[in-house]
Amino acid sequence: MPQSTVVIVGGGASGLSAAGALEWRGIKTVILEEDDQLGGTWARRYDRLHLHTVRGFSGLAHYSIPRRYSKYLSREEFVAYLAEYATHFNLRVVTGCPVRKVRTEPATPSSWVAATASGDWHCRVVVIATGQYRIPILPKWDGRATYRGDLVHSSCYTNALPYVGKRVLVVGAGNSGTEIATDLAEHGVAFVALSIRTPPPIVPRDPFGMPVQRTGIMLSVLPPAIADRLARLTARMVLGDLTRLGLQTPKWMPYSARRVPVIDVGFVSALKQGLVQVRPALARLTATDAVFEDGSAEPFDAIIAATGFSTGLNELLETKDVLNDSDEPVDLSGEPTGRPGIFFIGYTHSLRGHLFEANLASRRLARNVECYLQRTV
Repeated sequence: MPQSTVVIVGGGASGLSAAGALEWRGIKTVILEEDDQLGGTWARRYDRLHLHTVRGFSGLAHYSIPRRYSKYLSREEFVAYLAEYATHFNLRVVTGCPVRKVRTEPATPSSWVAATASGDWHCRVVVIATGQYRIPILPKWDGRATYRGDLVHSSCYTNALPYVGKRVLVVGAGNSGTEIATDLAEHGVAFVALSIRTPPPIVPRDPFGMPVQRTGIMLSVLPPAIADRLARLTARMVLGDLTRLGLQTPKWMPYSARRVPVIDVGFVSALKQGLVQVRPALARLTATDAVFEDGSAEPFDAIIAATGFSTGLNELLETKDVLNDSDEPVDLSGEPTGRPGIFFIGYTHSLRGHLFEANLASRRLARNVECYLQRTV
């Protein structure tokens, strides 16, 4: 039976950072990654993708991103950095090894089992690092089965080439949806519309020449209402009045709602040039048309659903009491949970940057795991 002191389920950025922080403390780990290659999930993301967070605040634990990389790493650069990170710590990564179920050892409740098709891994500590964006969500719109156009989730989008000359609707105004709509508009697509259910706040990536991530870190220490007011003022000064472009006033604000806003990397410019049109929420589909909540209908050759993801943790974990109603961990990333020996990493909703938080959480996790192992010898 394969064994390791610590098994980490998931070899993305958070899982690697957790492994690096543990190895830094002399604790051996094995990472079980379902993809056939390290960084494969990132490698399959759309071509346009760059980090929204700056190099200096995006490195993983105990090994910063080298300065030879861009200020905002491209998809390819980040994949290369992940491989470099794994090599730096000589991490043991088993690729092509999806974990089917994580459960406690019946004979020893303080031990854990990560069940895979090739065998069960037994460990004293299991770290769940499969991420917030594991299972794509494709809404069951009325008429979806009869729609004759191309309907895909945004996770399947690579570039605009298959859509050149077509009418395309992007559904969902998060960061992926706005970037994909912009990418389509800039690369020969005949018509691009963005369907918005809940208008998000939009912030410039580099207001007044300063990365918005730095601003987010500074404003996060203020009362949420004050931080939101400053963020709204900054966005208005840099981007202008977006309601004149068809965008409604945001229904929530970042610091009060503790949700990541849309970081503008060309979307607002595309709106101002008329390259992207705003549409209401999508209500249903016909064979050829998208029908919106205001009753209007338009034909589209293709629909790209940037409609989010679920964690899939409810299906992965036999132990359900460590999850909330949204199938996310009850406890903070890196902290002990209600079940001894199971930890989570990479499930933080933060305005300071996901990778920034993963670095901090992995260091915290390593300290907590070390203490746990010392107590349970």
